[in-house]
Amino acid sequence: MAVLSYATTSATSHSSILLVLCGSCAAALLLLWYKSRQRHSIAQVRGPPVKNAIMGNIRDLSYQESVGDLDFEYLKEYGTAWRMQSTLGKPILVLSDPKGLQHVLHKSGYLYPKTTQSRIQTLVVTGRSILWAPHGDTHSRHRKIMNPAFSAPQLRSFLPLFRKSSGKLCQLWKDQVHATEGTTILINNWLARTTLDVVGEAAFDYDFGALDNKDDELSKAYENMFTDATLYPSAWNAVFQAFWDYLPERVLEQVRHIPTREYARTQGVLRVFAKYSRRLIAQKNAALASDRSSRDVLSILVRANASEDAKSRLSDEEMVSQMGALTLAGHETTANTITWMLYELARHPEYQGRMHAEIVAKRAEVAARGDADFSMEDLEALEHLQAAIKETLRYHPIAYLLNRMASEDDTIPLAYPIRSTKGELLSEIPITKGQAIAVNIAAYNRLPEVWGQDAHVWNPMRFIEGKADPQIRVGMFGNLMSFSAGVRGCIGWRFSIIEMQAIVTDLVENFRFTLPKDMPEIIRVPAAVMVPMIKGKQGEGCKLPLHVTPY
Repeated sequence: MAVLSYATTSATSHSSILLVLCGSCAAALLLLWYKSRQRHSIAQVRGPPVKNAIMGNIRDLSYQESVGDLDFEYLKEYGTAWRMQSTLGKPILVLSDPKGLQHVLHKSGYLYPKTTQSRIQTLVVTGRSILWAPHGDTHSRHRKIMNPAFSAPQLRSFLPLFRKSSGKLCQLWKDQVHATEGTTILINNWLARTTLDVVGEAAFDYDFGALDNKDDELSKAYENMFTDATLYPSAWNAVFQAFWDYLPERVLEQVRHIPTREYARTQGVLRVFAKYSRRLIAQKNAALASDRSSRDVLSILVRANASEDAKSRLSDEEMVSQMGALTLAGHETTANTITWMLYELARHPEYQGRMHAEIVAKRAEVAARGDADFSMEDLEALEHLQAAIKETLRYHPIAYLLNRMASEDDTIPLAYPIRSTKGELLSEIPITKGQAIAVNIAAYNRLPEVWGQDAHVWNPMRFIEGKADPQIRVGMFGNLMSFSAGVRGCIGWRFSIIEMQAIVTDLVENFRFTLPKDMPEIIRVPAAVMVPMIKGKQGEGCKLPLHVTPY
């Protein structure tokens, strides 16, 4: 009888818990529906039809075959701002208008923080890093500590290190590529290994050994992390994330421990990085008293943090988290950008020839003055190289979408008025506090009004011939949105540009890149960042083959 009584009581208890959970979910759904109707300030903005009331249509962007398939279609139909619906009826304002972006990212400062979903997803991937920093005071504290490590003179001092890694890559290719006929290789894999070694040495004075095929725990943990964790997100996770706005912070912080692929994969990487970060930071702290000459980014961060007032310092957890963020920002994005650039050079052999001739001529100048290698001034004088970098960042933005939220009621101005649902022209969009905004970098970087009527063509000459019309400047570099903009703009954008200059110059000077005879169709897969994959073979991960022939 006691056992039966216990079983009955237990069953009743479980039923009660289930009822409470169901009731809570129903109440939350009702609240979401009510708020979407009461605070739908962008109802007059046109957008694509919603096919699923629960899932909305914003997730369609994550399931495009190639980044831009839908973005450019909506841009053409609705103009530089349009409305979409997220999970459980939440309206999203998608923005690609330069004046609107300038307002949100520049003029408004920290009044447009990351959305709850974006902030927690960043916490899952990088921990409490500068990329996660939720509020203006937290972000500015992180930025103040990190600024000395990312000054222009400091980053320019890394050029010899970058050139050393690119020289090593060139020699490995020369050893493996057929001297006359050339060889087809997966260039994205090689470039990922190169940039991982670069960021390890420059940022932490750590040898990943990726180019040497060193069996390193860190490099193995990072391989294919984004595609494993974020490619084609599940429906259950989208619904789950829709509730995040209504959960307390202490609960949200536990999300990263959920044992599903969306969270477990990145948490495994974070644990490995945290272990090494603590060890490296301890070494830097120990060396602080006796050796202040180390110039790697982490050493400078440790020194800057130690000199700050206790209230302004980064916590131990925040310092540890920077390693994952720096590796993410300095490795994956740069490798993918160079991959896309070489792909476009292979598709545009005439332009590649101009770049090669320009580099060879500059090499002759360097040799004539008795120098062993290019200086920063030499690289910056390579007009066709600089134009190719800018055009690739424009045409293939690795980070193609950012999520922001209005912290107060506001009005967003537009440079290019849009047509409302009633047929009226809107030159501004009033929004209410809490309105989610998707900053569409891919669409802005293809605006014909800014970049010319050939905006959907890879054409570096636009930056040489002055075809672009940047009446309103928004980006960190070349008026591009590829590094974001404003107070939250990418702190390491100069690091990435110098790294690209150093590596691409070496590769184009020493090799000719062409499309293989059996070149597969390459698609721009939306896996948190935009990555190249072979159409129909997404399960094989990131791949972009090119035929490489030595000069």
